[in-house]
Amino acid sequence: MEINEIIEEVKLYQQLRYEQENKKIIDISHLNKEELLSLLDELKKCEVESKDEPNDLKSILLNVKENDNEIDIKNYKSRLKGALVGRFAGCLLGVPVEGYSINYMEQIAKKSNTPFPPIQYWNETDTIDDRLQYGIDKRKDYTLSGINACFVDDDINFTILNLLMLDKYGINYSINDVGNFWIKYLPCACTAEDRALKNLKKGINPLNVADDNPFVEWIGAAIRADAFGYIFPGEPYKAAKCCYNDAYLTHRRNGIYGEMFLAASIAASFNSDSVLLALKTGMKYIPSSSRLYKALSWAMSFENKTFTFKEARQMIDDHFINMHSVHTINNMCVIVFATILAKNDYDKAISYCVAMGLDNDCTAASIGSLYGANLGCEKIDKKWYECFNNTIHTFINNLPSITIDEVVNIAYKIYNSVHNNKYFDNENMQ
Repeated sequence: MEINEIIEEVKLYQQLRYEQENKKIIDISHLNKEELLSLLDELKKCEVESKDEPNDLKSILLNVKENDNEIDIKNYKSRLKGALVGRFAGCLLGVPVEGYSINYMEQIAKKSNTPFPPIQYWNETDTIDDRLQYGIDKRKDYTLSGINACFVDDDINFTILNLLMLDKYGINYSINDVGNFWIKYLPCACTAEDRALKNLKKGINPLNVADDNPFVEWIGAAIRADAFGYIFPGEPYKAAKCCYNDAYLTHRRNGIYGEMFLAASIAASFNSDSVLLALKTGMKYIPSSSRLYKALSWAMSFENKTFTFKEARQMIDDHFINMHSVHTINNMCVIVFATILAKNDYDKAISYCVAMGLDNDCTAASIGSLYGANLGCEKIDKKWYECFNNTIHTFINNLPSITIDEVVNIAYKIYNSVHNNKYFDNENMQ
C-alpha cells in the first residue's frame, strides 16, 4: 500500500473504533509509514465481540419471539408495485443532491426554480458535464425533463439483485450463495460492498470478507433490505431473519441491524395502519441494547413534538457528533424524523428525506419503499413513475435493463413459492 492509502485506511478504522467504542481519534500526521502500518494492525485487531451488539443471528434474536401469522395482504400486488416504484422515485429524487448540505441544496433549488423541499424531480442539477452514473446514465439527466427511464443506481440495482438471488437460491440461501452470486453478477460497488467484492475475488471465504472492512456499520446493508420485506409481507420476523445472511457478507453490528430493521419494517408496512407504526414494529427485531435501537428510540420520542426538517437534521448532528454521513444509525433516524413530519403523505416523505441530507438518495429510497408498501401504487402520484416508461437501467452483469413489471412478477413469484410451500428453514443461517 502507498502511504496515502495507509493514511486513509487508518482514518477509516479510527472512525469505526470511535463510533463503536468511543475510542479517541489520535493525530497521525507525525507518523511514518512503519508506525502507520503498526497502528492500522492494532486498530484491526481490537475489534471485540460485544454482548450488547452481537453479530450472530441467534444472539441478535435471542429475546425476540416469533409471532408472525401468515395473513392475506389486501391488494398485495399493488402494494408490491407501490413499494418498488416508491423506492425508485425516492432514489432518483436524491441522486442529484446525494450527500449535499441543506444550504447547498437550497441554492440549487433557487437557481433551478425547483421547490424545496423538493416535491418534484429537480429542474436542473449542478452537474454540468457528462459524468456517468455507474458508467451508464448521464448525471445531468436525473432531472424532471431528463428522466425517461428508471436510471441506474445501487439503491435500485441491489433490490433487483437480491430478488434475482432469492429467485435462484430460495429463502434458505447461504452466505456462500450471496458471495457466488455477487462474483457472477455484480461488476462494481461502493464502500463496504466494494471491499467485500474485492475480497471475494481474491478468494477469501464469504464468511470472512467483512473482517477486513472499515465500512461495516455504514448504510450499504440497509439499502439491500427491501426484497426480503417484499416476499414476507406482514411477517416482519421472517423478513428480518431472511435478510441476515445478505447483511453478514458485508457488515457487522449495527450494519447488520440496519438491514434487519428495514426488512422487518417494510414487511410490517404492508399491513400496518401507518409507516411510523411499521418502523416501531421493525425495531423489535434488533437488539434493544444496540446503539441503533437506542438511537431509533430517541428519534421516536419526538413523535408528538413540533419541529421542522432543518431542526430535525440539526438534532441528528448534535446527537451523533462526528458520525459519518453514510452511517447506518444517523440515516435511520432521518427516516424516522421524515416519517413523523410526513405522516401519511408519500410526496412529503421522500421530500423531507432528501431535504435533510446525509445519505439522502438511500434514505429517500427506503422511505419510498415503506410508503409504497403501506399505501399501494394507486396512491402514489403517477408523476413519480410514469416517466420511467416501465424501464429500469442496471449495472448488473448480463442485465442492461429490465421492466418494472418483470421485477414485480419476480417478487410475486417468490412470494407465491414461499407461501404456497409454507416453509422457513434456517439451517443455512450462520
